[in-house]
Amino acid sequence: MIDYPALRALASVVRTGSFEKAASRLGVTPSAVSQRVKQLEERLGTVLVARGQPCTATEAGEWLCRHAEQVGLLEEALFRHLPALGEGAGAGRVTVPIATSADSLGTWFLPAIAPFLARSDLLLDIAVDDQDHTADWLRRGQVLAAVTGLGRPVQGCRTVALGALRYRATASPAFAARHFTGGVTPEALARAPTLTYNQKDLLQTRWIERTFGMSIAAPTHWLPSTQGFVEACRLGLGWALNPVALADPLIASGALVELVPDSGVDVPLYWQVNRLAADRLEGLTRGIVSAARDSLVPA
Repeated sequence: MIDYPALRALASVVRTGSFEKAASRLGVTPSAVSQRVKQLEERLGTVLVARGQPCTATEAGEWLCRHAEQVGLLEEALFRHLPALGEGAGAGRVTVPIATSADSLGTWFLPAIAPFLARSDLLLDIAVDDQDHTADWLRRGQVLAAVTGLGRPVQGCRTVALGALRYRATASPAFAARHFTGGVTPEALARAPTLTYNQKDLLQTRWIERTFGMSIAAPTHWLPSTQGFVEACRLGLGWALNPVALADPLIASGALVELVPDSGVDVPLYWQVNRLAADRLEGLTRGIVSAARDSLVPA
């Protein structure tokens, strides 16, 4: 049998980053939290928490925390129907880990989840990764749902097609005049600085290959920020693919120009949710699907 008070203590330590904060959250003393976690570690014969600032879970601890999250969702649904069972349970509000891409987070995703959170007691822990890699978070069990570029269902998940996030290759008029005086050519792109979010970001590379039929090693600034991409382009630091929701108003105002007209890139997106959590997150799914269909283009 799993010691669920100890499991909740472990999950709280990992979630808050300290034994003191976990104790405050659970309404017990820090020594009680420490004792529960220690007893669980002794029973399993392995360290579950790497003590530090902040405290983090070991691999074994992560597995237990993921189990605690799923149990918490089931308990939360049960207590809503049978509130007497929840009296004195001490579980607190349930935090649901999900993942999304930075560009979705910076454009349509927050308005999509806001109505659900306004009506729910659930809390969200939102991880950010490239849409081509958020499915890995699902496979590892680190999140219960994700916005992903993978249409094929991850094992144990339900999948809903959302549409596509459209991008345009943009730069400031001054940058374009300086670097593309003879037009946007492969030779010019090999010299003009671009922007790259991180090592996983292949969007600019794919746009070059799709538009010009070749691979070009363009010089790049590294900038891990969706809004930072747009502002850097506006200020003339480089060119980049930006979501149309952010780029089009600046193109209309003349602050940005599209490098090659009608050469936008559409990135299909999907919402995948763990089947065990799908019913409890049905309202979240409805909000995301509805907002996506209003904000994205058909895939």
